[in-house]
Amino acid sequence: MAYSETRYAASVFLNAAIPLFRVLAEELPAGKSLLKKEGIIQFRTQDGEEALGTHFELKEGEMKTVLGLAENPDVELAFPSLEHFVAFFQGKSKKLPKIKGLGKPGLLIPTFRILLSMASILGQKGCPAKEEDQLQLIKLMYYLLPAGISTLNKMGHPTVKHWSETSPDRVYAWALDGHPEIASYLRVKAGKTKASRGAYTRSQPFFTMRFADPVSALAVLQQTGDMLKLTAERKLIMEGAPEFGGKIGDLMMLVGQYAQG
Repeated sequence: MAYSETRYAASVFLNAAIPLFRVLAEELPAGKSLLKKEGIIQFRTQDGEEALGTHFELKEGEMKTVLGLAENPDVELAFPSLEHFVAFFQGKSKKLPKIKGLGKPGLLIPTFRILLSMASILGQKGCPAKEEDQLQLIKLMYYLLPAGISTLNKMGHPTVKHWSETSPDRVYAWALDGHPEIASYLRVKAGKTKASRGAYTRSQPFFTMRFADPVSALAVLQQTGDMLKLTAERKLIMEGAPEFGGKIGDLMMLVGQYAQG
């Protein structure tokens, strides 16, 4: 089934970007109060008559991410169309969605604070001044990019699907020197893909895109640096054949285009 470009973008947000809400909820001050609550927070949009969404279940101090819709969320941000949903998350529209949960400020207010923080972090055009902010942004992008590639593959995006169907069983990884906790990987096997957070430890990945420092990582991730120069300076280390790094780089850019518009 062929999807519209807007549907591809919406799916990248639902399945790859919005799940980062949980990452920030576990790190930011607003999240600490949110994790003390119980309930369901949902993001919902419509593609014609089809409803799409992602929700988070809060219970006993933990948050669970669920790709799909809950029947009766306590807080819900509902967008009437894919166009509105995508424009809002790309930062191109300030028109608010329909909001459910006005009577539950303990859930709603932290939700908006975390959402605004996520938009601010991911929407940065340059490298943050503080290293802690650089690391936070890199971690979010490391999680977003492989999940976005896998999402597009599962939807049958022609570019990604052709790549996965012609690939043997391989693992592509992202790493940052000095920060083993900031890592992710994508496994490709028989046309199927799975994105995971953390380092792949079962064996040596087929290809790893490794950066010597946070500034160099963001220069590539934000597409502001010269990859050839960074490679020559050993600030970008491609562990594996360079041609495979070029292809995975193209797929990263594809996800970035859908996420940024």
